[in-house]
Amino acid sequence: MKDTIKNFEQKFAHLKKNGLKVDGLYILDPKKKNPVIQISRPLIFDNRELPKRFDGFNIKSKIQGEMPKEFTVNRSRPDWHKFEYIWAPERFEKFVDRCGKEIKTKLNNPTMSRKEMLDALCFGDFQEHKNKSMQLIKEGKLPAYQKN
Repeated sequence: MKDTIKNFEQKFAHLKKNGLKVDGLYILDPKKKNPVIQISRPLIFDNRELPKRFDGFNIKSKIQGEMPKEFTVNRSRPDWHKFEYIWAPERFEKFVDRCGKEIKTKLNNPTMSRKEMLDALCFGDFQEHKNKSMQLIKEGKLPAYQKN
């Protein structure tokens, strides 16, 4: 397993300059006992450069650093996640619309389209995330986005 982390770090070493940090192998769900490669990264990061799996392990990503206002949720309630979905597609859209120039600069890609920025920030495929979120909202598993 140490070889897996070493191989991952070597393969994606070029992303460290963009804020990627490899935290190691973790078991997030003690019942399933499936280890994952846990990484940390800033919100403004091109997720299209990372795989969803590596050497048979899922990749679990944590956001490090301060979150922009579009992703601010009221966590004072213990059940806040029943009322607000921090990764709502609308939050990504608002953030990209407000900070497109900054995103292009940080990702070193001045010609990025809105779609490319959304894909980069939103787990690699914005439309897939949006479709999945809408389905989970219909099923009552996620709260609908509430405009502030």
